[in-house]
Amino acid sequence: MEGGKKLKNLLEKWPFGTVATTAWFKDLSISTQLVQHYIRDKWIESIGWGAYKRVNDEVKWYGGLSSLQKQVGLPIHVGGPTALFLRGNAHYVRLKSDEVFLFSLVNTRLPKWFLEYDWGLVIEEVKTSMLPEEVAINSLDYKGVGIAVSSLERAILESLYLCPDKFDLLECYQILEGLVNLRPQIVQDLLVQCSSIKVKRLFLYMADKAQLPVFKHLKLGEIDLGSGDRMIVKKGVYDKKYQLCLPKELIDYV
Repeated sequence: MEGGKKLKNLLEKWPFGTVATTAWFKDLSISTQLVQHYIRDKWIESIGWGAYKRVNDEVKWYGGLSSLQKQVGLPIHVGGPTALFLRGNAHYVRLKSDEVFLFSLVNTRLPKWFLEYDWGLVIEEVKTSMLPEEVAINSLDYKGVGIAVSSLERAILESLYLCPDKFDLLECYQILEGLVNLRPQIVQDLLVQCSSIKVKRLFLYMADKAQLPVFKHLKLGEIDLGSGDRMIVKKGVYDKKYQLCLPKELIDYV
């Protein structure tokens, strides 16, 4: 295919607002020489090593993330409070407008271009193997760009994982109170597969306290809750049933 036809093919397949990577160019049989030619002709411009955007196009964090997911194939997704917010079920979330939570496996390495590009906000990458990467994550169309985002069931567990250091426990509880349509089987599967005792106990404590509909459907005997106490905060109040030391304001909240 000639250079002009390859360029036409590239522009037809390249969604606006997203990043093109060298890996994707290779899949489209676009050589390094052609890339340099497109740069000279002002069709594309570099935003970092191995990453490009259309000239005069604006790329946001979700456009870069989409490329990491679809072109590079990295196991990374929008999770926690950001996922709750994007799915429109976090009416109480006081998210910083300049902060996005991305979850990835412990051994995932993000490319330099993504880490160093000025997205206009803070990217909080949370590396954890608390849950299998492929479970309860779905595609969401956000401002015309498809990205992988945690389901509500997974997102609330990820939010609890961030508590109390990066996310407030009481705020997380207030969000959980409104999640009345959580799917029991998905919650059950996630809790069974979750490796964090803290997260599982916190979820069950909160779901029990809030009398969430999903709670009565859970098979608690299949969920490993470990042994011994878990101190979530220092100088807190002890909950005997779930063996948690929790903030007094959460215990007293009604």
